[in-house]
Amino acid sequence: MNRPLSTSALSVKASATLLLTGAADFLLFGQPQGVSLSIFGCLLVAALAATHPGPAAAHARLAWIAMAVATLLPLVENISTMSISIALFGLSACALSISGRLRRNPADIARRVIALLVASPLRLPRDIIRSRNVAAKMHSTGAGLAGIAIWTLPVVLGAVFFILFGVANPVIDYWISLIDLRVVFRFFDIWRIAFWLAVLALTWALLRPRLPKWPSWLSFTAAATGARPQSGKKAPTALAHLIFGKAAILRALLVFNVLFAVQTILDGSYLWAGAALPNGLTYASYAHRGAYPLIVTALLAAIFVLIAMRPGSEMSADRRIRGLVYAWIAQNVMLVISSILRLDLYIGVYSLTYWRVAAFIWMGLVAAGLILIMARIALRQTNGWLLSANLLALSAVLYACCFINFAAIIADYNVKHSREMNGGELALDLWYLHSLGQAAIPAFDLLLENAPDADTTMKQAIRAKRASQASEFLARQRNWRAWTFRNWRLARYLDSHPEPAWPSMRLPGP
Repeated sequence: MNRPLSTSALSVKASATLLLTGAADFLLFGQPQGVSLSIFGCLLVAALAATHPGPAAAHARLAWIAMAVATLLPLVENISTMSISIALFGLSACALSISGRLRRNPADIARRVIALLVASPLRLPRDIIRSRNVAAKMHSTGAGLAGIAIWTLPVVLGAVFFILFGVANPVIDYWISLIDLRVVFRFFDIWRIAFWLAVLALTWALLRPRLPKWPSWLSFTAAATGARPQSGKKAPTALAHLIFGKAAILRALLVFNVLFAVQTILDGSYLWAGAALPNGLTYASYAHRGAYPLIVTALLAAIFVLIAMRPGSEMSADRRIRGLVYAWIAQNVMLVISSILRLDLYIGVYSLTYWRVAAFIWMGLVAAGLILIMARIALRQTNGWLLSANLLALSAVLYACCFINFAAIIADYNVKHSREMNGGELALDLWYLHSLGQAAIPAFDLLLENAPDADTTMKQAIRAKRASQASEFLARQRNWRAWTFRNWRLARYLDSHPEPAWPSMRLPGP
């Protein structure tokens, strides 16, 4: 339930919201993305601490403020969709915590943060309407109008006098001539107003966090935490008991284990033992055809296990079923490992890309989720425990990814494994290398310095692209707002490598 609106508290939070919006305009609007975003995040954390005396204990407040600051660190390393999302999640969790609206369960934390962010665009207009209603009930509308009326006469007459003084006094007339109304109106373009409204809505939602009331059909708390169904629900029919009963689950697990064993043996033969593939089938084709479908298979298996092995159900108490489930999950983990090897073989032929790096990470998370399912069954935990454990694992991985320069890793891998560098089969995709941006500059230098087989025309194209990217990057770094730790490292590299050496390259004469 929302608390009654306090005039003093609203005034403080409204003032902080306006100040933060002004700071956002100065730091962010029309500016390069960099350290300015993390500075604005720190200002938000400071505003949260200052405007929320809150019911939370001092040590808990400090812990959540420290956590919010920790989620801003990825912004210092690099600005990306992931680092912005992590920072936004941390700020939202901090706001809910110090206002006493957060629980310790990770799944519940995620649910409440998502609810806060989804409802944030409506929080400010709703509070404006409520404040008007409260003012009407308190008969304070007249006082507000009186306050405005008090300033009407001084402002209007002051403006008239100022204009008259301008006519009479050339110095004041000169001051008036310096006022360029076009500059003033430049601040009110549609995109700037939209930016202000977005910042106002988000900042106000964080400074005055409230959780919306969702319809019952949108709530997933019971499903996520494994809560018991409410009384009054119909018991399963005889047909449903036959299809999804203990005997059916036992037989299904036996069949699944046999099928997965066949797949595991085939992967072990071709991928691990190096057995010869059938005629016309290459290792790259074998890897490509199985990498992603096997992950889908593992996910479907996980869903089946979660449905069949509900906490407290008859199936979860049967030792035979538990043993078959453990064996099946172990085989699924092997499938994920085989998928990772398949993808590695495929990359060896078709190079590394962002999506393939994401696939590696996703496969690792799927394997971790399968192991956590096994742990949930063994420890007799609820689905809520499993969801929380998976969310913690996902959060840790995403947080760590913010500090990894994937563009540089991809560029370095593709150059080092290219035909131009080592005479292998992998042809370098220059277009994709260019699309990686300034992070690929060290890889460009590596290619130019150590690729004797690369033709002169290609090297000249790379040299021009490298020079263009370097000059563009250094020009953007002149604005302090664009500073990030990753950009600082690249700037230091460019200081020590202003121009790469090309000993094997002969430029054409004039």
